[in-house]
Amino acid sequence: MAEPIVELKNVNIYQSDVLILENVNIVVNKAEFVYLVGKTGTGKSSLLKTMYGDLTLREGEGTVAGFNLKEMTWKKVPYLRRNLGVVFQDFQLLTDRNVIDNLKFVLKATGWKDEKLMDEKINDVLDKVGLKSKGFKMPYEMSGGEQQRVDIARALLNSPKLILADEPTGNLDPETSDEIMQLLFQISREYGTTVVMATHDYRVVSKFPARTLRTEKGKVFDHATISVI
Repeated sequence: MAEPIVELKNVNIYQSDVLILENVNIVVNKAEFVYLVGKTGTGKSSLLKTMYGDLTLREGEGTVAGFNLKEMTWKKVPYLRRNLGVVFQDFQLLTDRNVIDNLKFVLKATGWKDEKLMDEKINDVLDKVGLKSKGFKMPYEMSGGEQQRVDIARALLNSPKLILADEPTGNLDPETSDEIMQLLFQISREYGTTVVMATHDYRVVSKFPARTLRTEKGKVFDHATISVI
Protein backbone atom coordinates (compact mmCIF):
# COMPACT_ATOMS: atom_id res chain seq x y z
CA MET A 1 0.00 0.00 0.00
CA ALA A 2 1.48 3.36 -1.04
CA GLU A 3 2.12 5.77 1.83
CA PRO A 4 1.53 9.42 0.85
CA ILE A 5 4.19 11.82 2.17
CA VAL A 6 2.88 14.88 0.30
CA GLU A 7 -0.83 15.27 -0.45
CA LEU A 8 -2.30 18.49 -1.84
CA LYS A 9 -5.99 18.69 -2.82
CA ASN A 10 -7.58 21.65 -4.64
CA VAL A 11 -4.84 23.92 -3.33
CA ASN A 12 -4.46 27.57 -4.34
CA ILE A 13 -1.04 29.07 -3.55
CA TYR A 14 -0.59 32.79 -2.96
CA GLN A 15 2.37 35.13 -2.56
CA SER A 16 0.93 38.05 -0.57
CA ASP A 17 -2.45 38.44 -2.33
CA VAL A 18 -1.27 37.27 -5.76
CA LEU A 19 -2.50 33.84 -6.89
CA ILE A 20 0.57 31.93 -8.09
CA LEU A 21 -0.75 28.39 -8.58
CA GLU A 22 -4.38 27.27 -8.68
CA ASN A 23 -6.17 23.97 -8.17
CA VAL A 24 -3.01 22.02 -7.34
CA ASN A 25 -3.62 18.28 -6.84
CA ILE A 26 -0.53 16.23 -6.04
CA VAL A 27 0.22 12.99 -4.21
CA VAL A 28 3.85 11.98 -3.64
CA ASN A 29 4.46 8.65 -1.93
CA LYS A 30 7.14 7.28 0.37
CA ALA A 31 10.52 6.69 -1.34
CA GLU A 32 9.34 8.38 -4.54
CA PHE A 33 11.69 10.68 -6.48
CA VAL A 34 9.90 13.57 -8.22
CA TYR A 35 11.26 16.44 -10.30
CA LEU A 36 9.63 19.87 -10.25
CA VAL A 37 10.40 21.81 -13.43
CA GLY A 38 9.17 25.02 -15.01
CA LYS A 39 10.37 28.41 -16.12
CA THR A 40 11.54 30.97 -13.57
CA GLY A 41 8.58 32.71 -11.98
CA THR A 42 6.06 29.93 -12.64
CA GLY A 43 5.71 28.92 -8.99
CA LYS A 44 8.27 26.17 -8.28
CA SER A 45 9.68 27.90 -5.22
CA SER A 46 6.20 28.88 -4.00
CA LEU A 47 5.17 25.21 -4.17
CA LEU A 48 8.24 24.12 -2.19
CA LYS A 49 7.74 26.92 0.35
CA THR A 50 4.16 25.75 0.88
CA MET A 51 5.44 22.23 1.53
CA TYR A 52 7.92 23.35 4.20
CA GLY A 53 5.61 25.84 5.87
CA ASP A 54 7.18 29.09 4.64
CA LEU A 55 3.97 30.04 2.81
CA THR A 56 0.64 29.64 4.60
CA LEU A 57 -1.87 27.32 2.94
CA ARG A 58 -5.03 29.40 2.68
CA GLU A 59 -7.23 27.43 0.27
CA GLY A 60 -7.50 23.69 -0.25
CA GLU A 61 -6.19 20.78 1.82
CA GLY A 62 -2.60 19.72 2.32
CA THR A 63 -0.59 17.29 4.41
CA VAL A 64 3.20 16.91 4.41
CA ALA A 65 4.94 14.19 6.44
CA GLY A 66 1.75 13.74 8.46
CA PHE A 67 1.32 17.45 9.26
CA ASN A 68 -1.82 19.36 8.26
CA LEU A 69 -0.62 22.48 6.41
CA LYS A 70 -3.93 24.24 7.11
CA GLU A 71 -3.19 24.06 10.84
CA MET A 72 0.41 25.32 10.55
CA THR A 73 1.28 28.15 12.94
CA TRP A 74 4.73 29.66 13.43
CA LYS A 75 4.98 27.54 16.60
CA LYS A 76 4.24 24.31 14.70
CA VAL A 77 6.51 24.95 11.69
CA PRO A 78 9.71 23.78 13.50
CA TYR A 79 8.06 20.39 14.21
CA LEU A 80 7.17 20.02 10.52
CA ARG A 81 10.72 20.91 9.49
CA ARG A 82 12.22 18.30 11.79
CA ASN A 83 10.57 15.74 9.51
CA LEU A 84 11.97 17.41 6.39
CA GLY A 85 15.38 18.01 4.90
CA VAL A 86 15.84 21.07 2.72
CA VAL A 87 18.76 21.28 0.27
CA PHE A 88 19.60 24.64 -1.29
CA GLN A 89 21.46 25.65 -4.43
CA ASP A 90 23.90 27.90 -2.56
CA PHE A 91 24.67 25.42 0.28
CA GLN A 92 24.02 27.99 3.07
CA LEU A 93 26.79 26.57 5.25
CA LEU A 94 28.16 28.59 8.18
CA THR A 95 31.54 29.76 6.93
CA ASP A 96 33.10 30.35 10.37
CA ARG A 97 33.04 26.70 11.50
CA ASN A 98 34.03 23.29 10.20
CA VAL A 99 31.72 20.64 8.78
CA ILE A 100 31.14 18.84 12.09
CA ASP A 101 30.30 22.09 13.86
CA ASN A 102 27.95 23.08 11.01
CA LEU A 103 26.05 19.84 11.54
CA LYS A 104 26.16 20.08 15.32
CA PHE A 105 24.66 23.57 15.13
CA VAL A 106 21.62 22.15 13.32
CA LEU A 107 21.21 19.27 15.78
CA LYS A 108 21.31 21.62 18.77
CA ALA A 109 18.84 23.96 17.06
CA THR A 110 16.41 21.06 16.64
CA GLY A 111 16.60 19.96 20.27
CA TRP A 112 19.46 17.43 20.47
CA LYS A 113 21.41 17.56 23.77
CA ASP A 114 23.49 14.37 24.16
CA GLU A 115 27.01 14.98 22.78
CA LYS A 116 27.70 11.27 22.17
CA LEU A 117 24.45 10.79 20.22
CA MET A 118 25.18 13.94 18.20
CA ASP A 119 28.67 12.69 17.32
CA GLU A 120 27.26 9.31 16.26
CA LYS A 121 24.60 10.96 14.09
CA ILE A 122 27.11 13.29 12.43
CA ASN A 123 29.43 10.37 11.65
CA ASP A 124 26.47 8.47 10.21
CA VAL A 125 25.30 11.22 7.82
CA LEU A 126 28.85 12.08 6.70
CA ASP A 127 29.38 8.40 5.92
CA LYS A 128 26.13 8.32 3.89
CA VAL A 129 27.32 11.21 1.70
CA GLY A 130 30.90 9.95 1.36
CA LEU A 131 32.59 12.62 3.51
CA LYS A 132 33.54 10.65 6.64
CA SER A 133 37.12 11.94 6.54
CA LYS A 134 36.22 15.59 5.83
CA GLY A 135 34.50 16.55 9.10
CA PHE A 136 37.25 18.92 10.25
CA LYS A 137 37.42 20.84 6.96
CA MET A 138 36.15 24.39 6.71
CA PRO A 139 33.62 25.08 3.93
CA TYR A 140 36.09 27.28 2.00
CA GLU A 141 38.53 24.35 1.86
CA MET A 142 35.99 22.21 0.02
CA SER A 143 34.86 21.98 -3.61
CA GLY A 144 31.32 22.93 -4.63
CA GLY A 145 30.39 19.27 -4.88
CA GLU A 146 31.72 18.54 -1.39
CA GLN A 147 29.83 21.53 0.04
CA GLN A 148 26.63 20.26 -1.59
CA ARG A 149 27.26 16.84 0.01
CA VAL A 150 27.54 18.58 3.38
CA ASP A 151 24.24 20.32 2.63
CA ILE A 152 22.65 16.92 1.90
CA ALA A 153 24.20 15.46 5.08
CA ARG A 154 22.64 18.34 7.00
CA ALA A 155 19.26 17.55 5.42
CA LEU A 156 19.58 13.93 6.61
CA LEU A 157 20.32 14.75 10.27
CA ASN A 158 16.81 14.23 11.59
CA SER A 159 16.13 11.14 9.41
CA PRO A 160 13.56 13.03 7.31
CA LYS A 161 10.64 11.42 5.53
CA LEU A 162 11.00 14.04 2.78
CA ILE A 163 13.88 15.96 1.21
CA LEU A 164 12.98 19.15 -0.66
CA ALA A 165 15.87 20.06 -2.95
CA ASP A 166 15.83 23.49 -4.60
CA GLU A 167 18.16 23.53 -7.64
CA PRO A 168 20.79 21.35 -5.87
CA THR A 169 22.93 21.04 -9.03
CA GLY A 170 22.48 24.67 -10.12
CA ASN A 171 26.03 25.78 -9.26
CA LEU A 172 27.84 22.56 -10.15
CA ASP A 173 29.61 21.29 -13.28
CA PRO A 174 28.03 18.33 -15.14
CA GLU A 175 30.28 15.65 -13.64
CA THR A 176 29.70 16.86 -10.08
CA SER A 177 25.97 17.25 -10.79
CA ASP A 178 25.83 13.58 -11.80
CA GLU A 179 27.51 12.57 -8.52
CA ILE A 180 24.98 14.57 -6.51
CA MET A 181 22.08 13.07 -8.49
CA GLN A 182 23.38 9.53 -7.89
CA LEU A 183 23.62 10.33 -4.19
CA LEU A 184 20.04 11.69 -3.99
CA PHE A 185 18.64 8.66 -5.84
CA GLN A 186 20.65 6.34 -3.57
CA ILE A 187 19.24 8.04 -0.43
CA SER A 188 15.70 7.73 -1.81
CA ARG A 189 16.16 4.07 -2.71
CA GLU A 190 18.13 2.82 0.31
CA TYR A 191 16.48 4.77 3.13
CA GLY A 192 12.96 5.12 1.75
CA THR A 193 13.26 8.91 1.74
CA THR A 194 10.94 10.85 -0.57
CA VAL A 195 12.73 13.46 -2.69
CA VAL A 196 11.08 16.41 -4.46
CA MET A 197 13.67 18.30 -6.51
CA ALA A 198 13.14 21.61 -8.28
CA THR A 199 15.51 22.02 -11.22
CA HIS A 200 16.25 23.92 -14.41
CA ASP A 201 18.80 21.29 -15.41
CA TYR A 202 17.02 19.26 -18.09
CA ARG A 203 20.26 17.37 -18.75
CA VAL A 204 20.01 15.63 -15.36
CA VAL A 205 16.26 15.06 -15.84
CA SER A 206 16.93 13.19 -19.07
CA LYS A 207 19.95 11.31 -17.67
CA PHE A 208 18.23 10.33 -14.40
CA PRO A 209 14.57 9.93 -15.38
CA ALA A 210 11.80 10.09 -12.79
CA ARG A 211 8.25 11.34 -12.43
CA THR A 212 8.11 15.02 -13.37
CA LEU A 213 5.78 17.82 -12.28
CA ARG A 214 5.79 21.05 -14.30
CA THR A 215 4.59 24.51 -13.27
CA GLU A 216 3.16 26.46 -16.18
CA LYS A 217 0.55 29.24 -16.54
CA GLY A 218 -0.58 28.99 -12.93
CA LYS A 219 -1.06 25.19 -13.00
CA VAL A 220 0.90 22.10 -12.00
CA PHE A 221 0.99 19.33 -14.59
CA ASP A 222 1.82 15.78 -13.48
CA HIS A 223 3.95 13.33 -15.50
CA ALA A 224 5.01 16.24 -17.67
CA THR A 225 6.95 15.45 -20.79
CA ILE A 226 10.26 17.28 -20.98
CA SER A 227 11.83 18.38 -24.21
CA VAL A 228 15.58 18.61 -23.73
CA ILE A 229 16.79 21.88 -25.19
